[in-house]
Amino acid sequence: SLRSSSRGTPAFVMADAAAPEGEFLVEGKPVFDDAGARIISKGAYKKFIAKKEKDAKKAAHKEAAGGEAGGGGGGGGGGGGEAAVVLGPVTYTGAEPEQLFGDLKLVQSNQKTGRVFTHVSKLDATLDGQEVWLRARVHNTRAKGNNCFVVLRTAGATVQGAMFKSDTVPKEMIKFAGALSKETVVDVKGLVVKADVKSCTQNDIEISVLRIYVISRADVGLPMQIDDAGRSEGEVVESERKLAAGEVDGAYVRVGTDIRLDNRVLDMRVPAQNAIFRISSAVGHFFRTALMEKGFTEIHTPKIIAGASEGGADVFRLKYMENTRFEQPACLAQSPQLYKQMCIMGDLERVFEVGPVFRAENSHTGRHLTEFVGLDFEMCINESYTEALDMTDFFMVKIFEGIKKNFAHELKIISQQYPFEPLQYSATGENFRMKYPEGMQLLRDAGIKNDDGSEITDFQDLSTPQEKKLGNIVKEKHGTDFWCLEHFPMEVRPFYTMPCEHDPRFSNSYDVFMRGQEIMSGAQRVHTVEILEKQCKEKGVDPVELKSYIDAFRYGAFPHAGGGIGCERVVMLYLGLDNVRKTSLFPRDPNRLTP
Repeated sequence: SLRSSSRGTPAFVMADAAAPEGEFLVEGKPVFDDAGARIISKGAYKKFIAKKEKDAKKAAHKEAAGGEAGGGGGGGGGGGGEAAVVLGPVTYTGAEPEQLFGDLKLVQSNQKTGRVFTHVSKLDATLDGQEVWLRARVHNTRAKGNNCFVVLRTAGATVQGAMFKSDTVPKEMIKFAGALSKETVVDVKGLVVKADVKSCTQNDIEISVLRIYVISRADVGLPMQIDDAGRSEGEVVESERKLAAGEVDGAYVRVGTDIRLDNRVLDMRVPAQNAIFRISSAVGHFFRTALMEKGFTEIHTPKIIAGASEGGADVFRLKYMENTRFEQPACLAQSPQLYKQMCIMGDLERVFEVGPVFRAENSHTGRHLTEFVGLDFEMCINESYTEALDMTDFFMVKIFEGIKKNFAHELKIISQQYPFEPLQYSATGENFRMKYPEGMQLLRDAGIKNDDGSEITDFQDLSTPQEKKLGNIVKEKHGTDFWCLEHFPMEVRPFYTMPCEHDPRFSNSYDVFMRGQEIMSGAQRVHTVEILEKQCKEKGVDPVELKSYIDAFRYGAFPHAGGGIGCERVVMLYLGLDNVRKTSLFPRDPNRLTP
């Protein structure tokens, strides 16, 4: 609406949302005339300002002559040189207020209106003719003359709201709605009307707006636009091609990873990103319910420990109780591994944990994080580590099937921005497994070599490119994206891994893969003190630092096995994404500690 400047000249209507590059802007923002039409040139803007000044002078002359000044109270529409009333906060704590629109008084648990709100996603043609209350964000607005359209959004679901000047919808209400900034939170009361609105997710209805109140205004000039961040790579590339060919004047904005992560709260509002985090939640949920179905107990282990839980250099070291007489060296847990095993020795028999894992890896890749959510399990075994692999098959298939059956809507939204092929796996029975030397032979048969040109051996670790090549070979030969590689060389496994009886150069260990990338590492664990102490020394781990852990095996120990999974990597690979940061809520990597 119009507001009087300090000199008495009504100020122009200015939209709150930044306009696309190349369009006429004033102070970085688009401007509109009194009828809500966009001012698109400097000349038109000058004429508009000149007219406002002329109208203001006439009003001042009339007032000096004793006449009645223009502009007045009430919530009605104002045209021409009439300045609109600036409304104070609307109080809505009981009965409906007289004001049909405005900024609602701050919500401080001070309302008891009896309103029942409907989620935007629940709106459809079956509600035709019914009045509803919505709380939603302003996705965008389009006002012109005596009408205004407002797209309302809640968690990716959108619906169009419509206002036309009438006895019940004053012009000032239309101006008020048309000037709302993107992402502003509003309460809307309206009538559900059947309509064909292809641009919204709720495409068979629209809302005839009867009331609209601002709950929280969004700042003008968003650091990134939700629409820009929600386009697929294909759409952006095609727009860039058209620009290069001279078919269009501008390409879509490309929103980079750093912009998204610096503004993660806004990025979460992008429908595909929002859906990704719901899938991530589902992975944890189905992991937990599957294992509890099999008699597992959930545990919560310490994340500040005295020594490295995995050995090696990839550990965050810190001073515990620094600058006190209790100061001592400590680490952030690289996994709950040692405590899982101690719980088995404490006769919990089958345990799992969902919690943070810390790895001080200086890896700048699309698959590594320095902190991630670990899905860990450990269980007593009777005869073989393959019992743990059978359990892995069980809970991973439960995760895959649970997502497929219960999150079809989210998968569709994600695939529209990030197209992917459905994961291939066996939903019944055992998924494909092979021994480590067999996998190395497949790579040699395919002509794959090490980066230095040397031949791949049976006793080396796999590089990431070699993992992916092996995954492609397995997919081609066996038609699966989900499989297991067993009997890794002892040289590349942690100190607590049980060696193979028939060849101690290999171990009773395994990695599980999705789409050619490792998601889980596991093994049968050593449960005798003598072998543990021996392998600690061989791996450069000081047994003294692990005294409490090693002592747990002195009083009778069950044979056991388990594994640890990275939740973010499972989500990334299930959805065929290219970067694990898309699946981490607030990712931590060597460069990023905020937000």
